[in-house]
This record gives sequence, structure tokens and C-alpha cells, in this order.
Amino acid sequence: MSGTEKCALARSFRIYMSLTRQDVEKIAQLARLSITEPELPVYVTSLSSIVDFVAELSRVDTGSVEPMAHPLEGQQQRLRPDVVVDHDNHEKYQRNAPSVQADLYVVPRVIE
Repeated sequence: MSGTEKCALARSFRIYMSLTRQDVEKIAQLARLSITEPELPVYVTSLSSIVDFVAELSRVDTGSVEPMAHPLEGQQQRLRPDVVVDHDNHEKYQRNAPSVQADLYVVPRVIE
């Protein structure tokens, strides 16, 4: 049975999918984290509870929920007008530069 089939099976039977020790070790390796032996069970438990909670949230039927523009009822987000306020000051800034070539700043070489 593939991983995708296992996930579909778990969703259909509402089985919580806890992470194994090997899963956490692989996640730590991919994230370049060093987890000590005594810390490993704590991470297995913590990450498993997070994954289980997300799985529980994904089972909630939100099809009839109307999207909100603001979390507080009756209030609207104050948005600024979408207008350009910055101007191109490229030439002005390059006039101050000690050396410019092809519209790029020329700096001294620091690595040999």
C-alpha cells in the first residue's frame, strides 16, 4: 500500500496518523537539525500531536462557510489607495556614487 493510499485510508476511517521515530529523524535531517537522543521522544510526541490536530481540522466541513473579509463582524479593513508613491531616483543616486559603469555601481574588489 502506497503512502497516498494510507493517507486516504486514514482520512476515511478517521485514524490519527502519528509520526514515527524514523519520520522525526528524517525531518530533522532534512531541516539540518541536531536532535539528541533524549529529545527525540519529545519531538515525536509534539510533532505527532500537531499532525493529528491538522488532520482533525481538515475533516471539518467548511463548504457552507462564507469567507470573511474581517474577523470582527461589521468591520471593514482600512486599505490605502493603490497608487504609485515612489519615483525612480536611480539617476539621482548614481550621481553620488564614486564610480558607475553601465548603470551599475562599481565597488572595489574585496575577495582575492
